[in-house]
Amino acid sequence: MKNKLIKKVIIIVIVVIAVVIAVPMALRRERSPLKRTFTNEDFGIETYVSSVDKDGDGIDDQTDILENVRTYTDTKPVYKSAYYNGGYPNDGYGTCVDVVGAGLKGAGYDLMELVNADIEGHPEAYDADAGDKNIDFRRVRNLKVYFERNAIVLTKDIKKREEWQGGDIVVFNKHIAVVSDTRNADGIPYIIHHYSRNQKSYEEDAIRSWGEVLGHYRVS
Repeated sequence: MKNKLIKKVIIIVIVVIAVVIAVPMALRRERSPLKRTFTNEDFGIETYVSSVDKDGDGIDDQTDILENVRTYTDTKPVYKSAYYNGGYPNDGYGTCVDVVGAGLKGAGYDLMELVNADIEGHPEAYDADAGDKNIDFRRVRNLKVYFERNAIVLTKDIKKREEWQGGDIVVFNKHIAVVSDTRNADGIPYIIHHYSRNQKSYEEDAIRSWGEVLGHYRVS
């Protein structure tokens, strides 16, 4: 009987100690700050400002694109690939290409019209199945060709951090994103993108997660 009582006491003591240790740890996790992010200023990088204001709203294109991308992702679009008459999704859904499309359209660049005109003028440069205005501009492979032909082509080396600026466009294999003006501790920029119904944030420290950078562009 005495041994059983001692065992019970020991078990209770162990449980109490475990609770005493676990509760403060849980509270520290809840109160711990979010992962620290950085800006150009933290690394002495001059922020690029475009000399162009396509839509005449008083905001340069580089800044305008980035601001409109954030305005779009603030609507929390749900990931779904679908075909739309009129091209642009209008039902709260979208994919990675729509982040880019929304950012550029808000700055005065209608990718649907621009890509279609380039395909009509230079069909040999595009994939053989291009030819539908409503969807051609929402294909990553077509956008890569378009930007390669019509935008400023920049470095693919993410270690050249001063050459990466918020509002740039980056293309990976079957994925496209807009470069953020937020950076990680190494000075590597975050990207703003859309790839899944389950992603936790549209803006992520993920440029190194998508493999080889196939293209890096600036509109103006």
